[in-house]
Amino acid sequence: MLWRAGLVLLLCWGSTGERRHQPRDSPEREDPTSKLQADSASVSTRQQRSPPPVEPLDFGFVPSGVYDTHAYYEPGAIGALFHMVHAFLYVVQPNPFPKDLIVKVIQQNMGGIKLEDYRKPENVVLMLQTIYYEAGFLVCVSLGCVFLVLTPMVGLCFCVCRCCENCGGEMHQRQGKNPDCQRGFYTAALITTSIFITTGVLIAHAANHNITSQIKSTRRFISTNMRDLKTFANNTPAQIDHLTAQYTTAKNKVLSDLDNIGPLLGGRIQTQLEKEVVPSLDTALRMAGGKVENAVKALRESKEALESVSSSLDVLHEGTSRLALRLTYERTSLSNTLSDPACTNGAVSRTCNNIRITLPQLGINSNFSGLPDVSPQLASLEIVLKTDLSNILQKGYSSFNDTPRLVQQQTKNVVAALPRVKAMLDKIGVEIIGFSKMFPVEASLANFTIFLSQGQKNMEAYYPQIDQMDFYRWIGCVAVLCSVVLVLTFNFLGLLCGTCGYDKQATPTTRGCLSNTGGNLLMAGVGFSFIFAWVLMGLVSAGFVVGGNIEKLFCEPLANRQLFKIIDTPYMVHPAKKNFLPGMLFQNPNINLTVGSMYRDCYDNNGLYHALQLETMFNINTFLKTTVFNKDLVKVFDSVSIDLQGIVLLEEDGRDNLLTFSNAGIGDINYAAYLAEVNKGVTLVDLLSFSNELEAQADLLPRGALENALKGHASSIRQIHREQVVPMEQAMSTLSQSIRLLQRTAKELPVKVTNVLSAIDEAEYLITHNASRVVKQERDVYMQSLVGYFRQYTDWVKNSLTGEVSQCKPISNLIDSMEIVACSFIVDSVNTFWFGLGGCCVFLVPSIILSVKLAKYYRRMDTEDVFEEGQENW
Repeated sequence: MLWRAGLVLLLCWGSTGERRHQPRDSPEREDPTSKLQADSASVSTRQQRSPPPVEPLDFGFVPSGVYDTHAYYEPGAIGALFHMVHAFLYVVQPNPFPKDLIVKVIQQNMGGIKLEDYRKPENVVLMLQTIYYEAGFLVCVSLGCVFLVLTPMVGLCFCVCRCCENCGGEMHQRQGKNPDCQRGFYTAALITTSIFITTGVLIAHAANHNITSQIKSTRRFISTNMRDLKTFANNTPAQIDHLTAQYTTAKNKVLSDLDNIGPLLGGRIQTQLEKEVVPSLDTALRMAGGKVENAVKALRESKEALESVSSSLDVLHEGTSRLALRLTYERTSLSNTLSDPACTNGAVSRTCNNIRITLPQLGINSNFSGLPDVSPQLASLEIVLKTDLSNILQKGYSSFNDTPRLVQQQTKNVVAALPRVKAMLDKIGVEIIGFSKMFPVEASLANFTIFLSQGQKNMEAYYPQIDQMDFYRWIGCVAVLCSVVLVLTFNFLGLLCGTCGYDKQATPTTRGCLSNTGGNLLMAGVGFSFIFAWVLMGLVSAGFVVGGNIEKLFCEPLANRQLFKIIDTPYMVHPAKKNFLPGMLFQNPNINLTVGSMYRDCYDNNGLYHALQLETMFNINTFLKTTVFNKDLVKVFDSVSIDLQGIVLLEEDGRDNLLTFSNAGIGDINYAAYLAEVNKGVTLVDLLSFSNELEAQADLLPRGALENALKGHASSIRQIHREQVVPMEQAMSTLSQSIRLLQRTAKELPVKVTNVLSAIDEAEYLITHNASRVVKQERDVYMQSLVGYFRQYTDWVKNSLTGEVSQCKPISNLIDSMEIVACSFIVDSVNTFWFGLGGCCVFLVPSIILSVKLAKYYRRMDTEDVFEEGQENW
């Protein structure tokens, strides 16, 4: 009754919870977690990595008590006797436990047994199977009954026969061969038989004493089991309170993570970007950076070249004007010199005419005024160079380093909703606590504790009566053993007196008083053996039948749990109830709950919720899911949205300027006109050659003023070449190099600009697509971590209910203690008692025969055989 009351502790929770649980689990109610689970599934299909584990929460240890009962019994030295009895019973009954036979017998005779039912074939078969199973017991009991019937009859006949001086009753001993050898054999055999009987008495007495001593140990089992059941009842409310209170741990962790969503989610995104996106972005940005550097270098070289062209053109324009004036002046001056009258002489005139013919060569050959101005291209290039292309690399990295701040800005709505979230979570906590308080668990357990205390007091009140009854039992067993001890006393005293008083020289008629007394004591032992042997055999047979069958049909199957299989057989107890235990506890026999499964769970110290399979009536996990994961909370989690689409590495204006300049910038310059002009000489003739030729013509003239004048003009022309033509040639060379550079750059620049824009587009694509994928992935992981805290709580509650709350070890200890008390303390001792007593009964038969035979050698005879002289005398 006590263990049943312990099992029913939380039934009110289960039955009431089922009614409350049903509307929450109704078909029309949508599971709020389905959307989160679908999102998680879609994210997991896109990502190629397992999500990081959710940070484990510390819910502490469920308060647990220490159970004092150790349901284990080591019998000690008497255990060898128990094993001996078990071996004997196995020899008598080697058949396995007849589970199927017992089930059939119970089920077929469930409605009662009538006399005519025995004639039914199925009952006849069952009876034959039962007789076959009990064959060993039936044979032994039959032998016991034969002994029980024959012993008094043989004793009566023996007494009558001896009274008629037959059967050894005649006080005359005939001459025999080797009488001393026969006497010695009978003496040794009787001593051996008496020792065996003594051993049986000691075995029976040890078993008798063991019952008394173990009855005192039974009180310890009762006390510890009661104390464990009270501990079980007292700890359960505190354990339930601990489960409900730990919801706050998950709630506070969720609120903390939501409050720090910027650093947490942003840092997580940044960390994952560093693993997945940044390596690719590094490559893209380095490529873009290299291409940008090349483009910037080309643009700067183009700018320098355009500036060089512009400055060269200015130098050439100014130099051309000055050179034209100088050459015009020199040509006019030289023409005036050639108009000197000295040039009219015959030989001189020809030289002067030759010089006069070359005067038109003193002129400008290049015309730079017609070349187009490059100022528009230079201005356009300067606008392009104002676009900071070199900062694109840093801008790309800074966009990732700024991720936490960006996340914090974009999740202000979540932080603002924290008070509302806290209110929702507090409401859930109040609902969970209220749900646990709506069941009268504490009141039921308090009543159960009172019931246990009262039951223990009632049992303790019977202790004096139990001790008194055990004392009477002990006295009765000792009295039974004393009957055997009385026979042993006569045997040993007879052997002692007969052996000590025996005289080889005395004849049978002259034997001494001591020897005669020994013989009489042996015959007294024979008489008492006939008196007590059949009674003892009756007690042995009854104990053997009862104790042996209890051992084979109850104790052994209880030890190997085969007995539970009978109880757990469907429709065993009632034809309309499939399972016995749930039908008794929950009035629902269709639940797959068995005594064996409950015992195994309790033996493993699992929780009563799991042992009684209360989840079939009230699934706490489903209740917590439907309570904790509500739609409003899911909406708050879904409002977390992060977007990196706004990151731009190159503004649209800079992109347009690059495209415009690459398409219509330095490519519009008339490079052919420039190259045509710079390929011309500055003057129509090389002034140095002209001056040298003029000087050579002057040397042909006679010495005088004309010669000196012409040489002065030659010197002036050299000075013009040195001061004006050489700088202009240098400017033209610079202009030529710049024009050629610009011409080459004009072909390469559009390709480089296109490459730059392509690289920037690739980097931006990497950010806006790959990084955005990582952001969404980490956002979903973050959401799952928030949900994971509650899932940790629900899983922890389920696991705690399974293994830590209301640990039902006391129930299995109670069953094991009942087994120890009933089987190890009582049945094994009772079986050992009849085993020892039965050995005494068996050896009383040879004791009777040997005592009768040996008494002839010790008792004083009335007559004796007469021997002739020379023969041996008695």
